[in-house]
Amino acid sequence: MAEAEIGVFGGSGFYQFLEGVREVTVDTPYGAPSDRVALAEVAGRKVAFLPRHGRAHQLPPHAINYRANLWAMKELGVTRIIGPCAAGSLQPHVHPGDFVLCDQFVDRTTGRKDTYFDGPVVAHISTADPYCPELREIAWARMQELGLPGHRQGTVVVIQGPRFSTRAESRWFSQLGWEVINMTQYPEVVLARELGMCYLNISLITDYDVGLADRPDIKPVTHEEVLRVFAQNNERLRTLLVDIIAHLPPERGCPCAEISRQARLSS
Repeated sequence: MAEAEIGVFGGSGFYQFLEGVREVTVDTPYGAPSDRVALAEVAGRKVAFLPRHGRAHQLPPHAINYRANLWAMKELGVTRIIGPCAAGSLQPHVHPGDFVLCDQFVDRTTGRKDTYFDGPVVAHISTADPYCPELREIAWARMQELGLPGHRQGTVVVIQGPRFSTRAESRWFSQLGWEVINMTQYPEVVLARELGMCYLNISLITDYDVGLADRPDIKPVTHEEVLRVFAQNNERLRTLLVDIIAHLPPERGCPCAEISRQARLSS
């Protein structure tokens, strides 16, 4: 039997999601995951939790073994991934404290191991719509029911890190109309798609990015500010996650698994 059906990747400052956990070590063909995986029951569902940076936040975004993390979840039986993360705002109407359910990403990273298909098995995965539509609609309904401030959709630009953007880079991203900036969404969501798993991103906006800092009421982003705002909103995020998990239907009604199967090329 599967050890878990739902996986949660924790972001910055979010390492106390589960109670009464059993921890397991999962070996993968891609090396060690970021940490031991915590298993527990949430709202009657089997959940696996893994802090993507490690519980001591010892792994910077570019050094995370994303392939091992996703593979470990798959090995445990997970079919749905929820990926909350701290993120910055690129638009004035997206405020700190808001939640954004991203539906698109733009990859600005370099050198990350971002596929399982290095050969001899070949696949060309469709990422036209990389985030699970069913999970996003469930999450949006729960946000409305809970009265949480947020946005039904948004594009996240994923930068390499660990540095933050220059003012020029940030202004460029803002002018292109993208709403959210983050360092970990790629390749996490793509690897989930390759493994046939659903993926939901919940971006908790912790700050306005530096490109908006020309306004007198906005200060440039700092790591300390990111953690402070995330900690302030930790309980709201936990409430949202538990509510989403409680309302997930037993069977998936989305195309995520089928997209993965259709992408493989036979020799």
